[in-house]
Amino acid sequence: MQTLPLPDDSVLAGWATALNDAGHWAYVLDASWRYAFVTDELRLDVGDTGAVTVAPLGSHLFSAEAWRFFEGPIGASMDGWLSWLSTIGPHVLATTPGGRVALRSLVDPNIATFIDELEPEALSHARTTKFTYTFAGNVVVSESTFIPVNDSEGQPLGGCILIKPAAGMSRLAAAAATADLSHLERMRVVAAADRRPSAILMADVEASAQLARPLSSSQYFTFVRRFVRTSDACIIDEHGVVGRHAGDGIVAFFLADTAGSESAAARSCIAAARNLRGALSETVQHGAVPLSELSVRFGLHWGATLYVGAILSAGRSEVTALGDEMNEAARIEACASGGRILASKALVERLNRSDAQALGLDPTRAVYTPLAELPTATDKARRDAPAIAVSDLSDLVT
Repeated sequence: MQTLPLPDDSVLAGWATALNDAGHWAYVLDASWRYAFVTDELRLDVGDTGAVTVAPLGSHLFSAEAWRFFEGPIGASMDGWLSWLSTIGPHVLATTPGGRVALRSLVDPNIATFIDELEPEALSHARTTKFTYTFAGNVVVSESTFIPVNDSEGQPLGGCILIKPAAGMSRLAAAAATADLSHLERMRVVAAADRRPSAILMADVEASAQLARPLSSSQYFTFVRRFVRTSDACIIDEHGVVGRHAGDGIVAFFLADTAGSESAAARSCIAAARNLRGALSETVQHGAVPLSELSVRFGLHWGATLYVGAILSAGRSEVTALGDEMNEAARIEACASGGRILASKALVERLNRSDAQALGLDPTRAVYTPLAELPTATDKARRDAPAIAVSDLSDLVT
């Protein structure tokens, strides 16, 4: 995205650069309490990525223009905005030429009467207040910290407002510190649900109940955790998006939009499945599950009309997809017993020559079998997707 121009004042420009480079949500205000800068990360959260910003640059901190921004793209509540006013307002009043009368003329008419309740106070230290806004349809609370900025002689130059989720850093670190940044960017792409042509990977441990029976719950949980971590790493390394986890079952999406083409998405999907199967021996190393008893089914399919998006709730964040192809992919995976990688004709024929060669595959030699005719076909596959043509990728090696 295009970063906004830095403030004219060198000190404020330094603050803006440091906050932006560190990835903070932050605003920088000038000596007249106008918005002088908004960080990239904050703008990204409101879909503001172009050269023309929707942020209220040049407008007063509490102006009508600022309120339209907070009420609209930010989804702020009036209570949250008034909380800012009660926290920062005394300092703004103390440093505004013309005092209370001048400040009343600058602010949104809806809050002008609240100016009369403020007592001027020049702040020499930071102040924090809670700020409520709407995110993904939920009302959430953030912590907003105002830091006054002065020049070398102690005269006010303005200030910075740093914003963070209400959760403490220990909780935020536990949720995100180990996350892959490129995967987070792909997660951002699917934050808004839409039609997204994608390759689908589904994998599941075969006969998991039988595998778990002789083990303690702790031993099997350790295996599942290693399997899921390995699966996610293989998906992320091939530029995919991790979908839901259901016990020892996984789902992943490889978007044509982020891969660059449908062929590249199909290639990444196949490579991730192969890499995961190849990593199983390392996954069970030093564990209680013997490799000789571990078998993972893989079902790969192409979703031309998938509706993909993120679901955020108070309990979790998850990328999911809707569409007939999701049900078909599940049927393909259920038929892939014996640790096979079954890929649909719709997926394999997305590969162009160079991507197929990179995988060591020759799609021109492919022989497809309808799911209903496979010896391993399940009742659901015969009922729901009997005509879906699939091929075992091990038969396509050049």
